[in-house]
Amino acid sequence: MIDTRTAPYAALTLRVALGILFLAHAGLKIFVFGPSGTAGFFQSLGLPGALAYLTILVETLGGIALIAGIYTRIVAVALIPVLLGAIFMVHGAAGFFFDNEGGGWEYPAFWIVALIVQALLGDGAHSLRPTRTTR
Repeated sequence: MIDTRTAPYAALTLRVALGILFLAHAGLKIFVFGPSGTAGFFQSLGLPGALAYLTILVETLGGIALIAGIYTRIVAVALIPVLLGAIFMVHGAAGFFFDNEGGGWEYPAFWIVALIVQALLGDGAHSLRPTRTTR
């Protein structure tokens, strides 16, 4: 049974944690590797360098939207392709476990599951998105 008193706070906790993770990964691409370094890495994978800038933008805006609780369900689903790209283009060849050399795909796969859970839960408590009333 779902405890309706605490479920909104569970959704809030998950939403903020996911948002912080996306901001951290965008920050890694911006401040550690640099946008041009990230673009070069994408190109080394056979992807267009411009996709790196789009990824940084999506991770940043998605992270902010999740933390704020703005269109949480849509944002959570929209961020899944970023992680699928990480699995199929970077981590998949390293095997399942993330501590394998090159990082396996277990972490991004779990992150996808968490995004699906967030999409199913919705905004949760303290969302900036105004609630709709039905008549």
